[in-house]
Amino acid sequence: MTTSSRRSHYQVTYAVLAVSVAAFALLQSLVTPVLAEIQTDLNTDQATVTWVLTAYLLSASVFTPIMGRIADKVGKERMLVVALAALAIGSLIAALAGSIGPMILARVIQGIGGGVLPISFGIIRDEFPEKRIPGAVGSIASLAAVGAGVGLVVAGPIVKLLDYHWLFWLPMIVTALAAVAAQVFVPESPVRTPGRISVLPAVLLSAWLVALLLALSEGGTWGWSSGRVLGLIAAAVVLLVAWVAVEERSASPLIDMKMMRLPAVWTTNLVALLVGFGMYASFGFLPQFSQTPSSFGYGFGASITQSGLILLPSSVTMFVMGNFSAPIARRIGPKYVVAIGCLIAAGAMSIVAFAHQHEWQLFAATAIMGAGIGLVFACLSNLIVAAVPPEQTGVASGMNANIRTIGGSIGAAIMATVVTASTFTNGVPRESGYTHGFLLLTLVMVGAAAVGLVIPRVRRAVIEEHLTDEPEHAQLGVVAAGTLVGDKSE
Repeated sequence: MTTSSRRSHYQVTYAVLAVSVAAFALLQSLVTPVLAEIQTDLNTDQATVTWVLTAYLLSASVFTPIMGRIADKVGKERMLVVALAALAIGSLIAALAGSIGPMILARVIQGIGGGVLPISFGIIRDEFPEKRIPGAVGSIASLAAVGAGVGLVVAGPIVKLLDYHWLFWLPMIVTALAAVAAQVFVPESPVRTPGRISVLPAVLLSAWLVALLLALSEGGTWGWSSGRVLGLIAAAVVLLVAWVAVEERSASPLIDMKMMRLPAVWTTNLVALLVGFGMYASFGFLPQFSQTPSSFGYGFGASITQSGLILLPSSVTMFVMGNFSAPIARRIGPKYVVAIGCLIAAGAMSIVAFAHQHEWQLFAATAIMGAGIGLVFACLSNLIVAAVPPEQTGVASGMNANIRTIGGSIGAAIMATVVTASTFTNGVPRESGYTHGFLLLTLVMVGAAAVGLVIPRVRRAVIEEHLTDEPEHAQLGVVAAGTLVGDKSE
């Protein structure tokens, strides 16, 4: 663990990390409700303006694990400053953009800030007292998840009071101050991964992620059976196989495939994929449902601000339950908390599917959903931190966050297909589309609960058995899951 002098500053370090992660999380969804206004102001078309979202998604997906790995090798505090600087610079360019090209470039630069999340987990593991690690990881993970909902809620009031440029000015100010604070207050970690950074694995990882996420993002526009979409999916599969083969043979892999095959890692990542599927799909379509005029037999004709407020209860309960996840996990075991959280979220999805005649029902459903997802994400982050050696915390956490994003992309694409399978003559989905869509999300969350139950308890012997040819992985520090998340159930 760290020296006592560094431990004495862990609360200041936590404050800097919390602000950093919150700013990054907000930028994920702040622009979603105002795309139409950006389209008009920048004199572009709907297909092009969607790249304001797509470019950010692709960039963050590529850079999150890469930034985490670089941080493991060259220093977490240093790379935290780099990630925050990227967020600030990207926000500045976006705020000043007078055309769509600079705006898209700005969003690509902002995506580099995706490294904030895995780097924060690594800093917490290296610098915090052991008893404080679960709670800190849980609350940081909750902040990351909450940001997606809060961004949708606050975008409307900010634009109404100021204009959409302030959706970038405000994050720029916050992230610039956070970068300075990180440089001054966050100590540099002594935990490093030896070896050089391999370029080819990074290129292949970027290539297959871009191909996959581009196909998922544009499938609805281009057509799922179009040559471009099918070609991108085929390319993603080929590049993925090539990436795994290169990583297997690399003396200094970007992502250790032995680590990814650990039962505690792959099961946790699978839960993250399924929960990301459910959460992002629901966040994307609940506002659309509430904005539909009631003349179509459902919906409430809500404004952008009103529809965003429907997600506010989920943001509150997500953060609250995320902070309670660690003590609950110590009592019953983290995998049971994950399973219970998934079932709670499944119950919320089923409420939306079958009881959506009144707005209060949606408010209740989102509050319940947030409670379940808050429990899940906080525990998943702790499980990943517990399952890998300290020197691989950054890349493992980065991939877990990345897999959640991929799950969200898949979920949004499939949900769009289900919801729009039957529409009125003007293209508005029928009520049955939302019923079927949220019923699908219910089943996905039940599946996530089932996977959560097979997450194994992490033991030192298990990791050493899987990594016998990697001597440095024997330095497990706080890896003992009994210390970190206290699984008393086995």
